[in-house]
Amino acid sequence: MDEQQPGFKGLNMIDGPGDAEATTTMAPIAPMAMEQPEAAPPTTSASSDSGTHARVLIIGSGPAGLTAAIYAARADLEPVVIAGFIPGGQLMITSDVENYPGFPDGIQGPELMAAMRAQAVRFGTRIHDLDIESVDFSSRPFKVTAGGTTFTADAVIVATGASAIWLELENETRLRGRGVSACATCDGFFFRDKKVAVVGGGDSALEEALFLTKFASEVVLIHRRDEFRGSRIMRRRAEKHPKISIQWNSQVVDVLGQEKIEGLRIKDTQTGVEREEPMEGLFVAIGHKPNTDVFKDWLETDKKGYLVVTDHTLSGIEGVFLAGDVHDHRYRQAVTAAGDGCKAAIDAERWLEAQAAEAGEQAAAAPAGEAVSVA
Repeated sequence: MDEQQPGFKGLNMIDGPGDAEATTTMAPIAPMAMEQPEAAPPTTSASSDSGTHARVLIIGSGPAGLTAAIYAARADLEPVVIAGFIPGGQLMITSDVENYPGFPDGIQGPELMAAMRAQAVRFGTRIHDLDIESVDFSSRPFKVTAGGTTFTADAVIVATGASAIWLELENETRLRGRGVSACATCDGFFFRDKKVAVVGGGDSALEEALFLTKFASEVVLIHRRDEFRGSRIMRRRAEKHPKISIQWNSQVVDVLGQEKIEGLRIKDTQTGVEREEPMEGLFVAIGHKPNTDVFKDWLETDKKGYLVVTDHTLSGIEGVFLAGDVHDHRYRQAVTAAGDGCKAAIDAERWLEAQAAEAGEQAAAAPAGEAVSVA
């Protein structure tokens, strides 16, 4: 998966080194199957009439954000979730999810997210399907503006995720989940004994191609240049693997097929000549872009634009915690994002308890009538 999220306006997408292969159109990635289900609408959230202050405010409604909400709500922290105008995160665009624990027969992505949302609401989470516009982490309570409303919070969990970069092809979008994917770890199983293509030239593409050799009968690496930009060891492994063939100076210009992918139209980047090649799967591995622009003036990012965790789930600002793919560019799975959400909620709860204890100690030591603040 792991956890890019639609519905967050103005979030800058910063490409990682060696992964930029196309334009900057973003779309989430997620486990998929060969059939695309109808999108299941999220369950009804709690009313937004309960005020705009929260002890814990969670930005993001994928597995990380909703798991954080479930844990925070059960701890009586009465969390508020800013879910995005298109809530649910990455799994809202997937079909069969077979690698999430607890579902031996698999589960539809939208169904899983609807269940997570219902569970969070059941314990008292207030959910607002609004796009985040700005944040102010200069002092507590923190301020988060979404949909023209400013929310305040004693603690914030950032779980806005990251997005895959796609090729900007109409049929690529139409056949996403029907043979087109951006996650070999999620979807390689569905392509056993099939011929598949991987687009890209960085380490991500090379890793995807090598992983797919466990399932596919043939893996075609398509790269628009005449050499890879990945690490030397990864290049050697891919070039020597008997199941991998490489098409240099090549660019996918169309995805062919009606109900599922049947082939690719590929252009020679030097001559401009186009050809069609039968293909049963396409994996786009040209990079990911973290949804972090709105936080760039407040939180540290690494060279790929992901938020930096300083200790467990802590950001560089006390009271602001990080969960899921917004900082994790290694695993990008629903289950690891959910685990992150759990950890962030527990860390936020303990931090708030420590703040309350400190305030109590200061109040006890202060002269009568003197105001006490721990902000």
